[in-house]
Parts: sequence; C-alpha cells; structure tokens
Amino acid sequence: MDEITKDMSIEEVLDISVDTVDVFIEYKIPCMVDGEPLWGTIEEIAKKYNIDLDKLLASLNSVISRELDD
Repeated sequence: MDEITKDMSIEEVLDISVDTVDVFIEYKIPCMVDGEPLWGTIEEIAKKYNIDLDKLLASLNSVISRELDD
C-alpha cells in the first residue's frame, strides 16, 4: 500500500489517487494552479495554510485506505 507522507509533493499525492483532491478542497488548499499541481511538500503546504499536518495526512491516507477496501 502507498502511504502519503509529509515529505511528498501534492503532485505525488495526486498521482497515487486523484480522489485526494476532495481532501485538499475540504481543507481549502488549492492543489491545482493553472492546471498544474501546487509546488511544495504536504508539510510545507500545511504550514503555509496553518493546517494540522497530522489531521491532513490522516484524511489523505483515509482516501487511499478506502480505495484499497473497494
């Protein structure tokens, strides 16, 4: 199973699962700018938007887990 970590870029996360877009939207993180993924790691983006990193990672990994269960 792929696990999303704080050191991954948004592009890497989207490559694992496009369904993670919903998590970024829920946390009000723009994951696409001009059709391209936002630059930076998950940790950097969490800091920039003042989001709890652990909660964000849990939400992202939950999407991956659900996909494996299907």
